[in-house]
Amino acid sequence: MGWVSAGDYEVALDDGKVVCRNAAGRRLKSVPPKIADDPAVVGLRQLTEWLERHERQCLADVERWMVRSLPVPFAVLARVWPDPAWQTALRDLVVTGTDGEVAGFLRDADPERGLGLVDLDGDTVRITPGLVRLPHPVLLDDLEDLREFAVELGVEQRAQQLFREVWRRPAAVDAQAVSVDDHAGGVFKELRFLHGRAAQLGYRVRGGHAVCSVVEDGRAVEARVWVGDYDGYEETETGSLVFTDPAGRVLKLGQVGPVAWSEGIRMAAALYAGRDIEDEERAA
Repeated sequence: MGWVSAGDYEVALDDGKVVCRNAAGRRLKSVPPKIADDPAVVGLRQLTEWLERHERQCLADVERWMVRSLPVPFAVLARVWPDPAWQTALRDLVVTGTDGEVAGFLRDADPERGLGLVDLDGDTVRITPGLVRLPHPVLLDDLEDLREFAVELGVEQRAQQLFREVWRRPAAVDAQAVSVDDHAGGVFKELRFLHGRAAQLGYRVRGGHAVCSVVEDGRAVEARVWVGDYDGYEETETGSLVFTDPAGRVLKLGQVGPVAWSEGIRMAAALYAGRDIEDEERAA
């Protein structure tokens, strides 16, 4: 932690916060108001804001790689690994080989030594794949066993992978159907509340739909839930979940892959969970 002069004081960053000490070296409880606009203080606060945005972006990028089934070149991981924000987002993610079998939990990425993994025997191993695969959890056959093993290892994933909610398509689903209605009809007193919930959950709203994009087996699929596009103060409700191709054509449910299905249901369920429960209770 390096100290920088700010008037009669010195300031520094400590655990993401601006801290201050006086000329005698005694650390103060807060930054004095009279130096709040000092260039050193302003600069450190701006740096803190940038670091927070950077951490959020790194985490969002890693989750996007996983959700979109995007293999990542090993050289890219080795390049970004020294950055604490990237390392925190990537650490302990499950890595699989080209055959889809679990190789281990990611612990290191070195351009010379390769990936450092903790394998399923608890041993540290090194591999140097051309592409690193960070699979969506719905693609992991032994997900429950991996979750238990992760708890034993003390694994704490920042990116939602092992402990991400997953939904598998029931065998009884009509493969010729074009919508899922399980989470339709969730009432919101005002449309803006539902749009706000979609934004809070990280989903875009376009053309009256909350949308989630997935790339699976090289094919782009978009899950869509109707949320309304009229007066923001009018009552609205969640609509059915549908899946579309890049041209906007609605897919039959039998054409939807496991990742797109899981992410689509995850979005629909999360939106529905924010509905107006009070009205439902009164109606009951």
